[in-house]
Amino acid sequence: MLEIKPSNIRSWSMLGSRGTFGVVLLELAHQYDNLVALSADLCKSSGLDRFNSAYPERFFNAGIAEQNMIGVASGLAAGGFIPFATSFANFLTMRAGEQVRHNLGYMNENVKIVGLASGIATGMFGATHHGIEDIAVLRAISNITILSPADCTETAKMTEAALLHQGPVYIRLTGNMRAPVVYNSDYELSIGRAIKLKDGGDICIVATGSMVYPSLKAADILEHEGIKCSVINMHTIKPLDYKVLDDISDKKLIVTIEEHSTIGGLGSAVAEYLADKANRPRQLIIGIPQGYPHAGDYDYLLSVSGLTVTDIVMKIKKNISD
Repeated sequence: MLEIKPSNIRSWSMLGSRGTFGVVLLELAHQYDNLVALSADLCKSSGLDRFNSAYPERFFNAGIAEQNMIGVASGLAAGGFIPFATSFANFLTMRAGEQVRHNLGYMNENVKIVGLASGIATGMFGATHHGIEDIAVLRAISNITILSPADCTETAKMTEAALLHQGPVYIRLTGNMRAPVVYNSDYELSIGRAIKLKDGGDICIVATGSMVYPSLKAADILEHEGIKCSVINMHTIKPLDYKVLDDISDKKLIVTIEEHSTIGGLGSAVAEYLADKANRPRQLIIGIPQGYPHAGDYDYLLSVSGLTVTDIVMKIKKNISD
């Protein structure tokens, strides 16, 4: 079991989600002899350089061949290993999409795939590297669990949870180093169970991944202006926590926020579930609008995509007043 303590939380935050994943996977490898790691020529970028040094016989570099990597990972899983296959999110879910569908979806192999720098976290690499459609692609494939950690503490806990979960899992990592902290101490994480972080009034913000922290900040600002919002961390996008959605279906407004396209992601998943409710609430979907963000600093790209705290506050206030 992982030990969650303040010193770990601080160091993980400094490393960012990718570095945290690498550190935690190595720690888990000490405990599980059948854990193996695969990379599509991104050993250092995936935080796996120390894993490779410690366990070279359990590390497989497939080169820039994501399709082959998924095939190899599936074979390892069939042989009793628990493989974690890593690459940039868009290449992992789109270039290798057919292999993911057949080997993980159809064959239901126990493979864990980790999408690095999802959303717009690839920054200066530009539109070809942005992973803004990965959730949409994988939501449509049967049997795959989709996890989206809110911070590095949750990244650590999700890595262990994915290891212990029987079946294919996608972990969506985004953000930079020196990542904001949502969880300052250990907490209970269960796949498929959302976490309420803040109680509020007639508005509920349902956020995932990197958008949980700015959602909390936006809710604080709105509260000072007399607008109370509850905030939910929907860390599991598939399967959704339908009980939580039932509990908030009496709200006047549900706001979904994600670092992903506004089509096919968390917002779409919530809308699909609420669609057949007799008295469903209004829904505001905040995400990356249609198009392809250009190259730029991560914070700059969040700004041009309308995903800053200020943007969130303005969009909610505008929706209320309309």
